[in-house]
Parts: sequence; C-alpha cells; structure tokens
Amino acid sequence: MKPKLLVARPIFQSVIDSLSEKFEVTSNQSDQAWTPDAWQQAIASHDAALTTGSDPINALVLGAQPRLKIAANMAVGFNNFDVPAMTTLGVIASNTPDVLTETTADFGFALIMATARRMTESEHYLRAGLWKQWRYDMFAGAEVHGSTLGILGMGRIGQAIARRGALGFGMKVFYHNRSPLDAATENECKATYVDKETLLKTADHLVLVLPYSAASHHSIGSKEIAQMKPTATLVNIARGGIVDDAALALALKNKQIAAAGLDVFEGEPAVHPDLLTLPNVVLTPHIASSTVKTRLAMAQLAADNLVSFFATGHALTPLNQVPAKSAT
Repeated sequence: MKPKLLVARPIFQSVIDSLSEKFEVTSNQSDQAWTPDAWQQAIASHDAALTTGSDPINALVLGAQPRLKIAANMAVGFNNFDVPAMTTLGVIASNTPDVLTETTADFGFALIMATARRMTESEHYLRAGLWKQWRYDMFAGAEVHGSTLGILGMGRIGQAIARRGALGFGMKVFYHNRSPLDAATENECKATYVDKETLLKTADHLVLVLPYSAASHHSIGSKEIAQMKPTATLVNIARGGIVDDAALALALKNKQIAAAGLDVFEGEPAVHPDLLTLPNVVLTPHIASSTVKTRLAMAQLAADNLVSFFATGHALTPLNQVPAKSAT
C-alpha cells in the first residue's frame, strides 16, 4: 500500500500529480483553513506531511506515538517545527535550502532599493493625483551606491546580498553573525565582521537575514533602533518576531530612523496596525522567494525529500537525525 501523504497547503498541480504516483495524497488545494483540532486529526492519520512555514509540527500536534514519519517543509525557515520534539518522537524534519537563495537575495536588495528611494511612498502620491510639478526635493531618498550595507545574519542569503551590494553597488559591507565567516568567504563577499553594536551604528542600510529562534526573538527592538543612524533604513526578509514591530512602528513615526522595508511580520498574516498608517515603510506579504521557478523548485525539493525518505530511509536535506524508523 502507498503511504498516506498530507499536503497542507496548495502547491503546483504537477508536483501533486508526481507525488500521487508514490503516495495516497490528501491535498488541501482549496486552501481551507485548518482548525487546531482538524490539523491534529489530519496529522494523526498520515504517514507524511508536506508543510509550509505556517503549519505547526510539535509535540501537541504529533501526540505521544505519532504515525507521522516525516514532515517536509516547503521553506528554508522552520520555526513552525519543534525539531527537538520531532526528534524525540522519531519524526524526520526537512527544509528546502539553497534553491531560494539567489531569488530571495534579489528581493532583499529590491526592498533595500525601494525603501531607500521611497518608491512606494512616491507611487501612492502619484496615484492619489497629488503630483502637480517637479521639485528638487520631491521624495529625496538615501543613496544606495557607495553607502554602507549592514547584514545581520550571514548565511547563504546574507552572503548573496553582500555580493550584490559590494560588487554591484560599490557598497562597504559589514556583517554580524554568531561567528565570523572564514577568510575566503569574507573575501568573496567583500564583507567585514563587526560586533552587533558597531553594525547598528555604522550601517546606512541594515538588512536582517538571521533565522528565527527564541534567542533571536526581538533582536531588533527599541534599544537597537536607538543605536542606528536617523538616516538609516531597516529591511527584514528573515522572519516575523526578529523585529519588535510595535517598537519599529513607533521609531518610524518619530523619525528615529528614516524608513523600513518589511516582508515578514510578527503574527503574520496580521500586520501591526500602526505600520499600515506610516508612509515611510514598504510592506510586502512574505514574497521574497516568490518567483515561479523558485517556488516550483522549493515544492519539488520538499517532494524529493519525501520520496527519498520512503525509498531509502533518508531525506535529502534533513534538519534532524532520529533512530531508525520504518518508512513503510
């Protein structure tokens, strides 16, 4: 018999069709919202799950003796997974690294540009019919080329953004990470390691690309924003919760920093209401990896993790190791 697979959210039909050759697929292609009870019941009756970053897999969802053997996240981030609990309960977790790096870095840099150059603010002005004549100071923004780029979190995506800044825009790049990169990687990125305080004080444009965890919760709050230049911009393409959105909204309102660009939010899809009223913030709905090619690659890698596990007992990009557990 084919193992039972739950696809939690809509994905490409071609991937569903391919998975159906190897699994008995229950697919939520209609994107019905799960109640906690319905989600728990669905997980309890399946051998595998293909999830997105909004679908929780934790001890409460899994129960004491889960039938589930693997959850494949269609995302590089996995803060929806309680990986220690999954390991204890013998459930493999996997994610989709690498395939979204360059696309996400493209978007991150686009958000830097849009934020620095006040693109959405000026577009709203134009659409409202307020543009009457040219002025020398109309929506004058911040320079990007030749400025200082600060990166908090220097993994694959952070490195890709650093290369764009240094090589494409002649920016001076500083970064802070849990530990410095090796010398060869630093040289490739033209980036210099500094402590967090120096990063905050130095950056003209600060971009956040660190993974979310309890330790990184509110890594940027009122204290950190107070250390930034009043002319600085802040971009978050990491995860909601990295930034204290309430503190950021207040800082933007009071012009403590010039502007912000946000693709992720605390409690998303909800957005802090104060952010919605501010002209000096660019807001996008968690779309940094959203090109057709990249999202298809993410779905396919998640699917490949499932197929590999049930064929060989091993996922291609696992987040944990668990004692041997039958995949059939």
